[in-house]
Amino acid sequence: MTVKNCLIARGALIYQHDLVNLYGCEIGADSRIGPFVEIQEGCVIGERCKISSHSFLCEGVTLEDEVFVGHGVMFTNDRHPASTNADGSLKDAQDWTCERTHVGRGAAIGSNATILPGVTIGKGAVVGAGAVVTHDVPENTTVIGVPARAVGTAKAGAKAARHGDAQHKVMS
Repeated sequence: MTVKNCLIARGALIYQHDLVNLYGCEIGADSRIGPFVEIQEGCVIGERCKISSHSFLCEGVTLEDEVFVGHGVMFTNDRHPASTNADGSLKDAQDWTCERTHVGRGAAIGSNATILPGVTIGKGAVVGAGAVVTHDVPENTTVIGVPARAVGTAKAGAKAARHGDAQHKVMS
């Protein structure tokens, strides 16, 4: 495990410490972090969040309280990734712009979803497994697919996401 310059609140639980990488992040009270998770500098994880194994939260990600992140979820923060500049020199920290991502309270993100940079996932929203989120997701909306499209409204919002029993009504 690598833990450098992190603020980890009381009651937060990190499973299998030797299999987690945390760098300069904040983790809220009573949150749970699974094995093989990496959370990079500048990430803020709210209280009572659950981040499942093999997920990657890059610099610039904020999760409000009670967010669920399924297995293998990938957040991204660079809309134009490249290893080199136009002149062939290796890119450095000043050669790119970190685009922040915000996930609202009680949202649930299904396993293997990919979240593109600069999006907001609203409070109580549900992102289906394997979805690729390319645009903002409104509060209490369920999205699925590649690219993710709205298919319904989460009936109970944050409460449903918190208890793992989110239901949605398919839009006609």
